[in-house]
Amino acid sequence: MTSDALTSAMELAMREASERAILPRYRALAAHEVTDKAADDVVTVADHEAEAILADKLAALMPEAAIVGEEAAHEDPSVLEHLSGPLTWIIDPLDGTNNFAAGKPPFGVLVALAQNGETIGGWILDSLSGRFCHAIARGGSFIDGERITARASNEARPIAAISLIFMDPAKRDAIRTHIAPHYTLVDIPRCAAEQYPRLVLGQNDISIFERTLPWDHGAGALFLNEAGGKAARLDGSPYRVSQWDRPGMLGASTPGLWDILATQMAAMPD
Repeated sequence: MTSDALTSAMELAMREASERAILPRYRALAAHEVTDKAADDVVTVADHEAEAILADKLAALMPEAAIVGEEAAHEDPSVLEHLSGPLTWIIDPLDGTNNFAAGKPPFGVLVALAQNGETIGGWILDSLSGRFCHAIARGGSFIDGERITARASNEARPIAAISLIFMDPAKRDAIRTHIAPHYTLVDIPRCAAEQYPRLVLGQNDISIFERTLPWDHGAGALFLNEAGGKAARLDGSPYRVSQWDRPGMLGASTPGLWDILATQMAAMPD
């Protein structure tokens, strides 16, 4: 299957999951359709139904590939062992669930395809606007079919979206003291399906991520890198979905901005 055919099939599957399972429940969830998943995190019936639709579609599309869905992995962590396998689909059926459950944007659908732990394809759907982003390893990044090159905001003080939620208190304080003063801070969208396009489109210049789960970052990191920006571990090593439990990653709209941020992070006191 060509990359164009694969992307067309992915877009159809993701739009179907969004239109059947997600959008009909937007601002229409019953109380029993939202349950606590972890501290400061919820899951909805839409997450489960969208994942089931996507898993069926992807299994038919590429039967030889394993499937790691966010909700399946939550119920059975052994599923994560597939992330280092020869070919693996990674599904975030509803990214930004907390936003969705609160009746506000952004939220979307993320799917990545990994080979031996390295992402080789990524697809990102904004459920409300319909914006569809995708990237193929060594094949570039696209938004609604048009090739895109990442760009900086060109603001005097670069714009930063810094996720502090999962940092320990000492690191959170260090970021606030040593990193934040160099940037104009904006709220994080709590949605990787929105954050990565913001970096590519010049709306944000840099992002700091502490938690690096594969369904949140597999597609987005590839999309940013293929657009000419940079997403990498703090030491510059590439993000691999099979190393999802390793904390810390930086994203930037240009490699130069990434280098500046990495230098600032390295200079922080232990």
